[in-house]
Amino acid sequence: MSFSEEAQSDVPLLSEKHSGIPQFLLEKARAAKASVFDGRTKPKRTRNRLPVVPPGVEEQTFFTALDELSKQLGAENVERNDKPLRDGWYMEHPNTHDLMTVLDEEEFVPSAMVYPGSTEEVQQIVLWANKYQIPINPISMGRNLGYGGAAPRLRGAVLVDLGRRMNKILDISPEDYTCLLEPGVSFFALYEAVKAKGYDHLWIDVPDVGGGSVIGNTVDRGVGYTPYGDHWACHAGLEVVLPTGEVIRTGMGALPGNNTWQTFPYGFGPYSDGIFSQSNFGIVTKMGMTLMPNPGGYESYAYTFQEEEDLDQLIEIIRPLRIGNILENVAQLRHVTQSIAARGKPRTDYYKGEGTIPVDVVHKVAATLPMGDHTWVYYGMSYGPKHIRQYKLDIIDAEFKKVPGARRIDPSTLPPDEYFWARDRIAAGIPELQELRWVNWMPNGAHIAFSPVSPIRGADAKKLYDLAKRRHDEFGIDLFPAFCVGLREMHLIVELVYDRADPKRRKDVLDCLRHLVDDAAACGYGEYRTHLVLMDQVAGTYNWNDNALMKFHEKLKDALDPNGIMAPGRCGIWPKKYRNRGWEMTRDSGENTQGNGVAPPS
Repeated sequence: MSFSEEAQSDVPLLSEKHSGIPQFLLEKARAAKASVFDGRTKPKRTRNRLPVVPPGVEEQTFFTALDELSKQLGAENVERNDKPLRDGWYMEHPNTHDLMTVLDEEEFVPSAMVYPGSTEEVQQIVLWANKYQIPINPISMGRNLGYGGAAPRLRGAVLVDLGRRMNKILDISPEDYTCLLEPGVSFFALYEAVKAKGYDHLWIDVPDVGGGSVIGNTVDRGVGYTPYGDHWACHAGLEVVLPTGEVIRTGMGALPGNNTWQTFPYGFGPYSDGIFSQSNFGIVTKMGMTLMPNPGGYESYAYTFQEEEDLDQLIEIIRPLRIGNILENVAQLRHVTQSIAARGKPRTDYYKGEGTIPVDVVHKVAATLPMGDHTWVYYGMSYGPKHIRQYKLDIIDAEFKKVPGARRIDPSTLPPDEYFWARDRIAAGIPELQELRWVNWMPNGAHIAFSPVSPIRGADAKKLYDLAKRRHDEFGIDLFPAFCVGLREMHLIVELVYDRADPKRRKDVLDCLRHLVDDAAACGYGEYRTHLVLMDQVAGTYNWNDNALMKFHEKLKDALDPNGIMAPGRCGIWPKKYRNRGWEMTRDSGENTQGNGVAPPS
């Protein structure tokens, strides 16, 4: 498919493809795709590529092994990664590489892609990988964009793409408010299934963009924006294929004939689910989730605050309200610069100069927008019948208006395409696509996140904001900070948007991030989630007591995965045969992803 044909082809529907778009979002998806391709200047590659081979495996041995796997799974379900890399976009994303790469796009690429159709076929792949000592890297759907997408941490690993053929909703219980899913079920698909069954008393919780896998997002400890926003806390029961091929079910799933797998997550004995989140200890093939009851009404609200210096006071106001559940959902306090970018227009529409966009330009633009000039905007939602909502909203209004210049936005004054309405739908469990628009800030737009965790304290918010602002100014990167407030903690999510076709900007962004990770760790703040390229560095900051936690992870890895075949390097956990051979990427190693071979089998 040529570049122009790719740009003009229609967006696949959910009824046509497991990764497609629901009908109700089709026009929005078409507009989003058009804006992505309007800003694309990156040349399209047309030449075939040299074969990529897993480390430590002879080329001919690898090809022989692939032929064997093709006979087991069917030739159509085993594919070499030797064709030109096609970026696509969010709804038609590649599984051949990281769409939003921060390195050369050939760095994090798999050697092949395989598509199991069942847990039994996943077992076959794992046993095959052990037989030939071939590293494999499982993905659910590969839409973990900003964190590495579908790419493996180890170049040359075989990608196990679960979602293409394992995408069934196995159960939705209207009585227990639970569901049981396979890896290829997106938030779009789950929402549509709940609606199709007429279960109006059930809500799902969705992240900013709804096209990702429910399982993939949850095991990576992603979040949404209803009171059920902590997805990992809301899961119940896993089915996992271990690195040696055995299958286990966690919690009540270990009891034959049980009827509480999705209602009681713990079962009996040690709680093992945690070792399968953000890890490389197994492949999750089924997962249960709890669903939220319809609260009987909801009402979105937004407040703007004029001064940058209001941040400290705001967070101090937010903390007791959030802990007391007056602020009920994982709400957001966003900076005005990202609000401007969320309109989907390129930066050059507002400013064509070098360095970060000047503050006076930002406020001049903000003054022309429906919400008016401001520095911070808080998006929240109140749930329940009207009289209950009003009680909470009155408390919130009184507290926020203690900040001089605070304004509550009247939603009736906002146009239908204003970002407020996207936040309204997401906080009501309705999947959206609008969050993609701020990536158009740069041509060939890509993003990568700095995501430290802190207490809900004004002093901590100010320290992290100042730290991020200083480094962004140093590297000439516009700052997009958003504080996402949980029950006891706060995530600062800073999205660094860059032109992925520009090697210098990619390097600036990576250098900025590496400084930010170390700066934050020096102040006691750790990342909760990170991109492939930063996993070793971030894992290295969790080094209390002479790296005791990583040593524990390595003991688990060596016991569960003696041949080191499962997702080597994920979250900084390397199998023994790769360990301390230069595969770890740190600030000192620069952009080199390759190590010094692998140790031979013992």
